[in-house]
Amino acid sequence: MHIDDLLREVVEANGSDLHLTAGIKPTMRVWGKLRPMEHYEVLTPEDTFQLGYSMLNTFQKQKFEKFWELDLSYGVPGLGRFRVNIYRQRGAVGIAARVIPMTIPSIEQLNLPPILKELTRKPRGLVLVTGPTGHGKSTTLAAMIDFINSERAVHIVTVEDPIEYLHSHKKSIVNQRELGFDTQSFPNALRAVLREDPNVVLIGEMRDLETISAALTIAETGHLVFATLHTATAGQSIDRIIDVFPPYQQQQIRIQLAMVIEAVISQQLLPNARYNPAGDGRRPPARSRLGSASGSAWPSLEEIGRVPAVEVMIATPAIRNLIREAKAHQIETAIQTGSQYGMQTMDQSLRDLYLRKLISYEDAMGRAIHPEELRKMIVEAGGDVPEYTIRASPARR
Repeated sequence: MHIDDLLREVVEANGSDLHLTAGIKPTMRVWGKLRPMEHYEVLTPEDTFQLGYSMLNTFQKQKFEKFWELDLSYGVPGLGRFRVNIYRQRGAVGIAARVIPMTIPSIEQLNLPPILKELTRKPRGLVLVTGPTGHGKSTTLAAMIDFINSERAVHIVTVEDPIEYLHSHKKSIVNQRELGFDTQSFPNALRAVLREDPNVVLIGEMRDLETISAALTIAETGHLVFATLHTATAGQSIDRIIDVFPPYQQQQIRIQLAMVIEAVISQQLLPNARYNPAGDGRRPPARSRLGSASGSAWPSLEEIGRVPAVEVMIATPAIRNLIREAKAHQIETAIQTGSQYGMQTMDQSLRDLYLRKLISYEDAMGRAIHPEELRKMIVEAGGDVPEYTIRASPARR
């Protein structure tokens, strides 16, 4: 058993992730659902050790044995690249590997709102892409960076852990720095970036006070900054940034954030109702996750298992005032009435996806911020509303 063979099977099955844990068979995640690879034996601790260490160089082995967890990028020639996390569990090695498509999809191919293109044309400011882990934040950012790279001549610097999508130099110069190989830490890289003559800076994740503070400073000094947060809505994103700082500093940060923020894009992926999985009497599209059955570089809407629901907050003067005045809880109301600026709430996005028959009613209601309001919006738009028991969405738990 070789790690490359396992990864190849995941790609060929349209999978997104591979999980290797002692005591169970290799398991892949396909369009959000875990699926055991039944033709393999149950993995032993020796198996996971061998599979994990086969991906590591000497430096990585030393780092893993010191910290017992490690992030890395791993490539298989002719197949693709993978974001890998190796960790310890019950004294054995565990592995989680995510497929990174070889082709960077466009904003249109990802079915994202067109306003994202306009955000890439901003000369300065902070653009946040937020959402749960595994819901496409990195892919959305890659599409936005690639759009800039294809449209104008600027210097783009990314700081990532690890590097996921590889950007070639098109009209722009793109320098990608990976934590642990090209820089010792996010704060170190972000302190140095201002001396590297950047126009655009991508921060893989704003994970602590130092990183958030550096992101605000870089945006404030006239650069366009893209970053991610693990938050569900725009209002939560604003509160998360403010709450990281001590109370005596929070009003100053509100003023700074209100000045530099340009947009918050909050997204989550839902099962695609048009996708036709195996086992329902029809064959699914015969394609790789890295390409389309029709020969295009990215699968069509019917060939993908999940579609994005996206909340868009644009920093209008009214929203900047709400941030300054510590009224982030009112941002959702401002988004609801801001469609002329390209804004939409998560519930409005869910309504539109349901009306287009891209998601089920159950999934729409299960992810809704305000289920009863979503139901009313669907009815007002002429959509069918079946009987349904409302569940609490992740954002409301």
